[in-house]
Amino acid sequence: MAYSPLLQQLLQALRCLPGVGPRTAQRMAFHLLERDREGAQSLVAALSEGLERIGECEQCRMLTEDSLCWVCASANRDASVLCVVESPADVIAVEDSGVYGGHYFVLQGRLSPLDGIGPEELGLDLFEQQIAGGGIHEIILATSSTVEGEATAGYLATLAQEEGINVSRIAHGVPIGGELEYVDRSTLSRAISGRQLVDLGS
Repeated sequence: MAYSPLLQQLLQALRCLPGVGPRTAQRMAFHLLERDREGAQSLVAALSEGLERIGECEQCRMLTEDSLCWVCASANRDASVLCVVESPADVIAVEDSGVYGGHYFVLQGRLSPLDGIGPEELGLDLFEQQIAGGGIHEIILATSSTVEGEATAGYLATLAQEEGINVSRIAHGVPIGGELEYVDRSTLSRAISGRQLVDLGS
């Protein structure tokens, strides 16, 4: 289908978003141009200001427009526990669980030599500086259960253990409400391997 040059440019720009293919990009573009130009202007302004002002927290690498993100700046968080995650979205997911009150370190990815992602790209020089400070007593590794995520967790565990820091790994298993027949083999294997004794009390 033939589009005008500017419309084609807009469609290509929208396709940089995850999960947005040609049809979705077309729907978005047509909606903004035909029905919501004011919303489009707000989107442009928010993107422009966000790109200019939002960077990484100096301590944990979370996205923020300040030098420290709201977690690192809080005096109510437990600074002796550090949860290592792959992305800012993971921070939000852990926070939504309501069960964690420590600090974070955001890798912004995971080790993947084939893609040119090594320790430097993950900010592990900053990570090593933090764990060498002596104030961290436990590191929770919350990387994904992919091959790259496991390799990253192993690398981080080695760094932490060299500093004498306790290391734990988040559990991976059957989700609440999940039925075994629909759970993949790898997840079920982890769930069985990580089984715990049932305590019925006294």
